Amino acid sequence: MTAALRNYHARMQRVLDHIDRHLDDDLDLDALSSIAAYSKYHFHRQFTATFGLSVHRYIQLARMKRASYQLAYSDAHTVTDVAMDAGYDAPDAFARAFRQRFGQSPSSFRKSPDWEPWLAAFGPLDDARSKLMRTTFIPDDVTIRDVPPTPVAIMEHRGDPALLGATIQRFIAWRKAAGLHPKTNPTFTVWRSERRPASPVDYSVDLCVGTDRPIAALGFDIKAGEIPGGRCAVIRVVGNSHNLEPPALYLYRDWLPASGEEARDFPIYCQRLSLFPEVPEHETIADLFLPLK
Repeated sequence: MTAALRNYHARMQRVLDHIDRHLDDDLDLDALSSIAAYSKYHFHRQFTATFGLSVHRYIQLARMKRASYQLAYSDAHTVTDVAMDAGYDAPDAFARAFRQRFGQSPSSFRKSPDWEPWLAAFGPLDDARSKLMRTTFIPDDVTIRDVPPTPVAIMEHRGDPALLGATIQRFIAWRKAAGLHPKTNPTFTVWRSERRPASPVDYSVDLCVGTDRPIAALGFDIKAGEIPGGRCAVIRVVGNSHNLEPPALYLYRDWLPASGEEARDFPIYCQRLSLFPEVPEHETIADLFLPLK
Protein backbone atom coordinates (compact mmCIF):
# COMPACT_ATOMS: atom_id res chain seq x y z
CA MET A 1 0.00 0.00 0.00
CA THR A 2 1.37 3.42 -0.95
CA ALA A 3 1.87 6.20 1.58
CA ALA A 4 -0.83 8.23 -0.19
CA LEU A 5 -3.34 5.40 0.11
CA ARG A 6 -2.47 4.84 3.78
CA ASN A 7 -3.04 8.54 4.40
CA TYR A 8 -6.40 8.41 2.58
CA HIS A 9 -7.50 5.39 4.63
CA ALA A 10 -6.39 7.07 7.87
CA ARG A 11 -8.46 10.15 7.08
CA MET A 12 -11.52 8.05 6.29
CA GLN A 13 -10.97 5.97 9.44
CA ARG A 14 -11.02 9.20 11.46
CA VAL A 15 -14.49 9.84 10.08
CA LEU A 16 -15.77 6.39 11.05
CA ASP A 17 -14.27 6.76 14.53
CA HIS A 18 -15.89 10.18 14.92
CA ILE A 19 -19.28 8.77 13.87
CA ASP A 20 -18.89 5.92 16.39
CA ARG A 21 -18.14 8.35 19.21
CA HIS A 22 -20.86 10.86 18.33
CA LEU A 23 -23.90 8.82 17.32
CA ASP A 24 -26.00 11.00 19.64
CA ASP A 25 -24.89 14.23 17.95
CA ASP A 26 -25.81 16.06 14.77
CA LEU A 27 -23.42 14.48 12.29
CA ASP A 28 -23.69 16.91 9.40
CA LEU A 29 -21.69 16.74 6.20
CA ASP A 30 -19.71 19.91 6.93
CA ALA A 31 -18.40 18.54 10.23
CA LEU A 32 -17.53 15.12 8.79
CA SER A 33 -15.77 16.52 5.75
CA SER A 34 -13.76 18.72 8.10
CA ILE A 35 -12.75 15.66 10.17
CA ALA A 36 -11.48 14.02 6.98
CA ALA A 37 -9.91 17.30 5.81
CA TYR A 38 -11.65 17.01 2.43
CA SER A 39 -13.82 19.49 0.54
CA LYS A 40 -17.48 19.16 1.49
CA TYR A 41 -18.31 19.34 -2.21
CA HIS A 42 -16.54 16.04 -2.86
CA PHE A 43 -16.49 14.29 0.51
CA HIS A 44 -19.90 12.59 0.23
CA ARG A 45 -18.94 11.09 -3.14
CA GLN A 46 -15.57 9.96 -1.78
CA PHE A 47 -17.28 8.35 1.22
CA THR A 48 -19.78 6.49 -0.96
CA ALA A 49 -17.06 5.36 -3.36
CA THR A 50 -14.95 4.06 -0.46
CA PHE A 51 -17.63 2.35 1.63
CA GLY A 52 -20.46 1.56 -0.77
CA LEU A 53 -22.91 3.53 1.41
CA SER A 54 -23.80 7.19 1.57
CA VAL A 55 -22.81 9.06 4.73
CA HIS A 56 -26.49 9.39 5.69
CA ARG A 57 -27.18 5.69 5.19
CA TYR A 58 -24.06 4.69 7.11
CA ILE A 59 -25.07 6.84 10.10
CA GLN A 60 -28.63 5.49 9.98
CA LEU A 61 -27.40 1.90 10.06
CA ALA A 62 -24.84 2.59 12.81
CA ARG A 63 -27.52 4.17 15.01
CA MET A 64 -29.96 1.35 14.27
CA LYS A 65 -27.34 -1.28 15.09
CA ARG A 66 -26.71 0.28 18.49
CA ALA A 67 -30.48 0.52 19.03
CA SER A 68 -30.95 -3.17 18.24
CA TYR A 69 -28.20 -4.14 20.70
CA GLN A 70 -29.77 -1.97 23.40
CA LEU A 71 -33.13 -3.66 22.82
CA ALA A 72 -31.88 -7.24 22.64
CA TYR A 73 -29.11 -7.24 25.23
CA SER A 74 -30.01 -4.57 27.79
CA ASP A 75 -33.06 -3.75 29.86
CA ALA A 76 -31.56 -0.44 31.00
CA HIS A 77 -33.16 1.51 28.13
CA THR A 78 -36.87 1.95 27.41
CA VAL A 79 -38.02 1.81 23.78
CA THR A 80 -38.50 5.59 23.96
CA ASP A 81 -34.89 6.03 25.19
CA VAL A 82 -33.63 3.82 22.37
CA ALA A 83 -35.68 5.76 19.80
CA MET A 84 -34.27 9.09 20.98
CA ASP A 85 -30.71 7.74 21.01
CA ALA A 86 -31.22 6.55 17.43
CA GLY A 87 -32.10 10.10 16.33
CA TYR A 88 -35.89 9.82 16.19
CA ASP A 89 -38.10 12.50 17.71
CA ALA A 90 -40.96 10.11 18.41
CA PRO A 91 -41.16 6.38 19.29
CA ASP A 92 -43.76 5.70 16.57
CA ALA A 93 -41.42 6.98 13.82
CA PHE A 94 -38.65 4.79 15.22
CA ALA A 95 -41.02 1.81 15.39
CA ARG A 96 -42.00 2.24 11.73
CA ALA A 97 -38.38 2.45 10.61
CA PHE A 98 -37.41 -0.50 12.81
CA ARG A 99 -40.25 -2.68 11.52
CA GLN A 100 -39.44 -1.77 7.92
CA ARG A 101 -35.83 -2.84 8.40
CA PHE A 102 -36.25 -5.95 10.59
CA GLY A 103 -39.85 -7.06 10.13
CA GLN A 104 -40.54 -6.70 13.87
CA SER A 105 -41.61 -3.93 16.19
CA PRO A 106 -38.96 -2.80 18.71
CA SER A 107 -40.90 -4.35 21.61
CA SER A 108 -41.28 -7.66 19.73
CA PHE A 109 -37.58 -7.66 18.86
CA ARG A 110 -36.72 -7.06 22.52
CA LYS A 111 -38.78 -10.10 23.59
CA SER A 112 -37.82 -12.49 20.80
CA PRO A 113 -35.45 -11.20 18.10
CA ASP A 114 -35.55 -12.72 14.62
CA TRP A 115 -31.82 -12.71 13.92
CA GLU A 116 -31.76 -13.65 10.22
CA PRO A 117 -33.34 -10.37 8.97
CA TRP A 118 -31.09 -8.57 11.46
CA LEU A 119 -27.96 -10.11 9.92
CA ALA A 120 -29.15 -9.26 6.41
CA ALA A 121 -29.97 -5.66 7.38
CA PHE A 122 -26.48 -5.00 8.74
CA GLY A 123 -24.58 -6.78 5.98
CA PRO A 124 -23.95 -3.46 4.14
CA LEU A 125 -22.70 -1.81 7.35
CA ASP A 126 -20.35 -4.69 8.15
CA ASP A 127 -19.09 -4.64 4.55
CA ALA A 128 -18.46 -0.89 4.81
CA ARG A 129 -16.56 -1.20 8.08
CA SER A 130 -14.46 -4.07 6.71
CA LYS A 131 -13.12 -1.87 3.89
CA LEU A 132 -10.58 -0.31 6.24
CA MET A 133 -10.30 -3.23 8.67
CA ARG A 134 -6.78 -4.33 9.38
CA THR A 135 -6.06 -7.58 7.55
CA THR A 136 -2.25 -7.77 7.64
CA PHE A 137 -0.12 -8.51 10.69
CA ILE A 138 3.58 -8.91 11.45
CA PRO A 139 5.49 -11.09 13.94
CA ASP A 140 5.82 -8.13 16.34
CA ASP A 141 2.03 -8.17 16.73
CA VAL A 142 2.28 -11.58 18.40
CA THR A 143 3.29 -12.10 22.02
CA ILE A 144 3.70 -15.43 23.81
CA ARG A 145 2.06 -15.60 27.21
CA ASP A 146 1.92 -18.19 29.95
CA VAL A 147 -1.78 -18.28 30.70
CA PRO A 148 -3.13 -19.64 34.00
CA PRO A 149 -6.01 -22.13 33.89
CA THR A 150 -9.37 -20.35 34.08
CA PRO A 151 -12.49 -22.04 35.46
CA VAL A 152 -15.48 -20.95 33.38
CA ALA A 153 -19.23 -21.31 33.04
CA ILE A 154 -20.11 -22.37 29.48
CA MET A 155 -23.14 -21.91 27.29
CA GLU A 156 -22.73 -23.90 24.09
CA HIS A 157 -23.99 -22.82 20.67
CA ARG A 158 -24.31 -25.68 18.22
CA GLY A 159 -25.80 -25.17 14.75
CA ASP A 160 -26.65 -22.33 12.39
CA PRO A 161 -24.47 -19.25 13.13
CA ALA A 162 -27.43 -17.07 12.08
CA LEU A 163 -29.01 -18.08 15.40
CA LEU A 164 -25.96 -17.19 17.52
CA GLY A 165 -27.60 -13.91 18.56
CA ALA A 166 -30.30 -15.80 20.43
CA THR A 167 -27.66 -17.81 22.31
CA ILE A 168 -25.79 -14.61 23.19
CA GLN A 169 -29.06 -13.14 24.47
CA ARG A 170 -29.62 -16.16 26.76
CA PHE A 171 -25.97 -16.06 27.87
CA ILE A 172 -26.27 -12.39 28.88
CA ALA A 173 -29.55 -13.08 30.69
CA TRP A 174 -27.92 -15.93 32.64
CA ARG A 175 -24.83 -14.00 33.65
CA LYS A 176 -27.02 -11.09 34.81
CA ALA A 177 -29.09 -13.51 36.91
CA ALA A 178 -25.88 -15.06 38.27
CA GLY A 179 -24.35 -11.64 39.05
CA LEU A 180 -21.32 -12.17 36.81
CA HIS A 181 -20.69 -8.75 35.30
CA PRO A 182 -18.16 -8.37 32.45
CA LYS A 183 -16.18 -5.85 34.53
CA THR A 184 -15.57 -8.43 37.27
CA ASN A 185 -15.73 -11.73 35.37
CA PRO A 186 -13.88 -12.14 32.05
CA THR A 187 -15.73 -13.03 28.85
CA PHE A 188 -14.38 -15.66 26.46
CA THR A 189 -15.39 -17.13 23.11
CA VAL A 190 -14.02 -20.57 22.20
CA TRP A 191 -14.37 -21.62 18.55
CA ARG A 192 -14.77 -25.36 18.12
CA SER A 193 -15.44 -25.21 14.37
CA GLU A 194 -14.60 -23.11 11.35
CA ARG A 195 -16.16 -19.65 11.26
CA ARG A 196 -18.06 -20.70 8.13
CA PRO A 197 -18.25 -24.52 8.04
CA ALA A 198 -19.45 -26.23 4.85
CA SER A 199 -22.76 -26.96 6.58
CA PRO A 200 -24.22 -24.41 9.03
CA VAL A 201 -25.30 -27.24 11.35
CA ASP A 202 -21.61 -27.94 12.02
CA TYR A 203 -20.99 -24.48 13.49
CA SER A 204 -19.84 -24.83 17.10
CA VAL A 205 -18.83 -22.17 19.62
CA ASP A 206 -18.72 -21.88 23.42
CA LEU A 207 -19.65 -18.65 25.21
CA CYS A 208 -17.80 -18.54 28.52
CA VAL A 209 -17.53 -16.39 31.63
CA GLY A 210 -14.68 -16.80 34.07
CA THR A 211 -15.83 -17.75 37.57
CA ASP A 212 -14.55 -19.91 40.39
CA ARG A 213 -17.98 -19.98 42.05
CA PRO A 214 -20.17 -23.09 41.97
CA ILE A 215 -22.25 -22.94 38.79
CA ALA A 216 -25.97 -22.26 39.34
CA ALA A 217 -27.76 -22.96 36.04
CA LEU A 218 -30.87 -20.97 37.13
CA GLY A 219 -32.95 -22.68 34.47
CA PHE A 220 -30.42 -22.08 31.67
CA ASP A 221 -28.33 -24.64 29.76
CA ILE A 222 -25.05 -23.90 31.54
CA LYS A 223 -22.17 -26.18 32.49
CA ALA A 224 -18.85 -25.83 34.26
CA GLY A 225 -15.58 -26.12 32.39
CA GLU A 226 -12.06 -24.76 32.13
CA ILE A 227 -9.89 -22.88 29.69
CA PRO A 228 -6.60 -24.75 30.28
CA GLY A 229 -3.43 -22.99 31.24
CA GLY A 230 -0.28 -23.02 29.17
CA ARG A 231 1.67 -21.09 26.57
CA CYS A 232 -0.34 -19.14 23.99
CA ALA A 233 0.44 -16.94 21.01
CA VAL A 234 -1.66 -13.79 21.47
CA ILE A 235 -2.72 -10.99 19.13
CA ARG A 236 -4.62 -7.99 20.48
CA VAL A 237 -7.30 -6.63 18.13
CA VAL A 238 -8.63 -3.11 18.67
CA GLY A 239 -11.80 -2.20 16.79
CA ASN A 240 -13.87 -4.44 14.52
CA SER A 241 -13.36 -7.24 17.02
CA HIS A 242 -16.58 -8.89 15.80
CA ASN A 243 -14.48 -10.42 12.97
CA LEU A 244 -11.31 -12.07 14.22
CA GLU A 245 -10.81 -14.16 11.11
CA PRO A 246 -7.92 -12.04 9.67
CA PRO A 247 -5.70 -12.32 12.78
CA ALA A 248 -6.62 -16.01 13.17
CA LEU A 249 -5.60 -16.66 9.57
CA TYR A 250 -2.33 -14.83 10.16
CA LEU A 251 -1.56 -16.96 13.21
CA TYR A 252 -2.28 -20.25 11.40
CA ARG A 253 -1.00 -19.47 7.90
CA ASP A 254 2.00 -17.22 8.55
CA TRP A 255 3.11 -17.03 12.17
CA LEU A 256 2.82 -20.67 13.26
CA PRO A 257 4.78 -22.25 10.35
CA ALA A 258 7.55 -19.65 10.65
CA SER A 259 7.77 -19.78 14.45
CA GLY A 260 8.72 -23.43 14.86
CA GLU A 261 5.96 -23.73 17.47
CA GLU A 262 3.21 -26.36 17.47
CA ALA A 263 -0.42 -25.83 18.34
CA ARG A 264 -1.75 -27.45 21.50
CA ASP A 265 -4.85 -29.64 21.59
CA PHE A 266 -7.30 -26.86 22.52
CA PRO A 267 -9.22 -24.58 20.13
CA ILE A 268 -8.33 -20.99 19.30
CA TYR A 269 -10.24 -18.61 21.58
CA CYS A 270 -10.54 -14.97 22.51
CA GLN A 271 -11.06 -12.87 25.61
CA ARG A 272 -13.30 -9.87 25.01
CA LEU A 273 -11.86 -7.01 27.04
CA SER A 274 -14.41 -4.37 26.00
CA LEU A 275 -17.72 -4.85 24.27
CA PHE A 276 -20.06 -2.93 21.97
CA PRO A 277 -22.29 -1.02 22.75
CA GLU A 278 -20.66 -0.28 26.14
CA VAL A 279 -17.86 1.29 24.08
CA PRO A 280 -17.95 2.50 20.46
CA GLU A 281 -17.12 -0.23 17.94
CA HIS A 282 -13.69 1.17 17.12
CA GLU A 283 -12.77 0.98 20.83
CA THR A 284 -13.72 -2.67 21.34
CA ILE A 285 -10.75 -4.86 22.33
CA ALA A 286 -10.24 -8.60 22.05
CA ASP A 287 -7.19 -10.77 22.72
CA LEU A 288 -6.98 -13.76 20.38
CA PHE A 289 -5.23 -16.85 21.87
CA LEU A 290 -3.66 -19.72 19.92
CA PRO A 291 -2.71 -22.41 22.48
CA LEU A 292 0.84 -23.78 22.03
CA LYS A 293 2.61 -26.93 23.21
